[in-house]
This record gives sequence, structure tokens and C-alpha cells, in this order.
Amino acid sequence: MTDFPTLSWPDTDGPRTVRWRSEAGAPAPKRVVIADDRTTADDAYRLACEGTALLWYGDFQNARQLLQAMARRAERKPKKGAPKPPATPLEAFHLHRQAQAQRARTLGMVLLPLEGDYGIALRRAPDVKLACEEAWGAPDGEPSAVSLRELLGLIGAHEWRKKGVPIPALDGAHVHPYYGVFSPVRGEYLDLIARVPLPSVEKAFDIGTGTGVIAAVLAARGVKQIVATDQDARALACARENLERLGHGERVEVVEADLFPPGRAPLVVCNPPWVPARPASPIEYAVFDPDSRMLRGFLGGLKDHLEPGGEGWLILSDFAEHLGLRTREALVEMIVEAGLEVAGREDIRPRHPKASDPNDPLYRARAAEITSLWRLKVRKA
Repeated sequence: MTDFPTLSWPDTDGPRTVRWRSEAGAPAPKRVVIADDRTTADDAYRLACEGTALLWYGDFQNARQLLQAMARRAERKPKKGAPKPPATPLEAFHLHRQAQAQRARTLGMVLLPLEGDYGIALRRAPDVKLACEEAWGAPDGEPSAVSLRELLGLIGAHEWRKKGVPIPALDGAHVHPYYGVFSPVRGEYLDLIARVPLPSVEKAFDIGTGTGVIAAVLAARGVKQIVATDQDARALACARENLERLGHGERVEVVEADLFPPGRAPLVVCNPPWVPARPASPIEYAVFDPDSRMLRGFLGGLKDHLEPGGEGWLILSDFAEHLGLRTREALVEMIVEAGLEVAGREDIRPRHPKASDPNDPLYRARAAEITSLWRLKVRKA
């Protein structure tokens, strides 16, 4: 247990210490009290706001209800002095991120004890062993503790993995995302990949494959050989399983690599995280690209991995531009500095509900958002 973070709390038989689990990278709370069905939502919320965690010994379903009640309290607006509306989309973004982080810290203070086989010895507790094993691997026999909010995320991810996500660009076939692997619920960028003319059907690279969905769309379009890369172990396993299930396992090779595989291809596709900001947790690296690391890496290495006359397809939303996190001029400058030129661009509007929800704190940026497929070529000398 000394190789892992631990959580300790006072118990009737003396202090207890178990392994602390947090995929979000949250540190183990230093102050822990026992809570059960007699604990009120007001008391729980107050303690959580003060930084005291509540280790739940009561009914599991009551714990879920307590968490929901705490979430309602977290969403209440102050009674006095209405907050000044943000002056810019960038200010709105930062305020939204701060509020999200504070909410996550507070709601993450309701904890559950897990047995060595991931069982939960509470009344009306579901069997979460498979969901935990999918996320954490085989149990090691050591008891542990986890945030209830995070455990519910594991359960939800297990359901996504079991049911799958229908992909219109694959004629409704399903992709099954693993826990911690970005789910392709926003399918408009896949529509772009499915309709833009291919420069070649001989070979393609899919950089940062995730679930393998882009490689699957390319294979469905007739590309004969595809190399899909990722550096995350979960993503690699997820992509291999999805591509085998979809019947493309023989044509798609999934390899571990930081960006590019060896060699060149006439088509290189990359869908990097769209927002150049620092992730609040490891799981957010699918959405946030600090300092545009992956974007810059793709653009900077593209000309060395394209065959003569080939195209690099960059899938990128302009959401960051509307937030004020990056300018169009800065993006174009990155392309030029990498020795590339724009051969064309296809655009599409998002279809997700937040794009039409005026109550969303980032509505102004979401309503203006456009997702683009940039066709890039090596600039002629």
C-alpha cells in the first residue's frame, strides 16, 4: 500500500488506512468523518465546503440522494448582490472553469469504502466490480476508498462501453468507448471525414486515434492500409477492440506512439484537443491541449510524414477563437511556420444541445462555433 496514496480516518476499532483512488488526480482528503443515513444535506454540504470528507457508512441509494441534494446547494446563486456578468467570453470561460473546479472539489468529498474485490458492503449497493475492473484493472485484494461522484462516473462509462455510441458516418454502427477515452458523441467532425475527397486510398495515418473511430471511417471509405497511433494504454486497447468489432482489424494497425508512426503516408489525419488550456485532471487531456502541444506537434512534424502531393487533415473547432484563447491569425501562423499551406477547408456547424442553450455560461462562443477540416499540404519552395 505504501506505493499508493492512502486515506485514513478514525473508526470504532481504531484508525483505519486504505488505498486512495482518484482518476481525477485529487489528493486524499486530510480530514475525514463518518457519515450515514442520519447525516443531513446541509451538514454534509457545509463540511464538504470546509474541506472535510464524509466516508459513507449508510444506504448506498441514500448516498446518491445526498449527493444530488448537495449538487442543488452548489448550484444556488447568492441571495445578495447579483454577480456582475462576465465582460468577455474569455472571462466567462475562466469563471466557468473555476465554478466547475469548486463544484467538483465539494461534491468529491462524499466517499465510499471498497472491499479488496471492488465490492461495496453497503445496503442497496450495486455490483460495480466489472465497472471498476474496466477502469482500474484486476483487483489487488486491498481495501480502498473512492469519491462517490467518481464511482458514478465509472458506472456511467461502463454503460457507454456496454451499449456503445452510434456513429452516423458508419451507417449507425456503434463504437464502444473505454473509461478515460474520449467518446465521439459529437459526430459532426466525422461527417467531414466521411465526405471530403480522399487524396489516396492506399495508406493513411490516424494520429491520436482514441476509440479508433476516425480510422474506422477511413477504412469504411476504402483506405487499404491505416496506421492508428496513441500513447494512452486504454485508448490503444479500446481502438483495437472497436476496429476488430467493426471488421477493420486487418486493415488498421494500432501502434503506441507520441503522434506519428515511422514512415510517410499520402493522408495523415489528426483531431487534437480543441481548447488550448490546462486540464484540471488527467482525464481532461482529451479536451484540453495545454500550450497547443499536440496541435503544434502535429503541424511541426506533418511535412516529414507526408508523401509528395499528400494531404494532412487537421480537424479543429474554432471554439477556442471565440473564447479568446487563440486567434485565427495565430493558427495560420503555426501552419505557415511548419512549412505548410492550406489547400482547402470544409466547415460544419455543431449539433449538440449546448450550442442552442442561452442559459449555458459559454453560449456566446458555442453559438458561433464552427468545426473545420483543414486540408494541408507541404508548401512549395
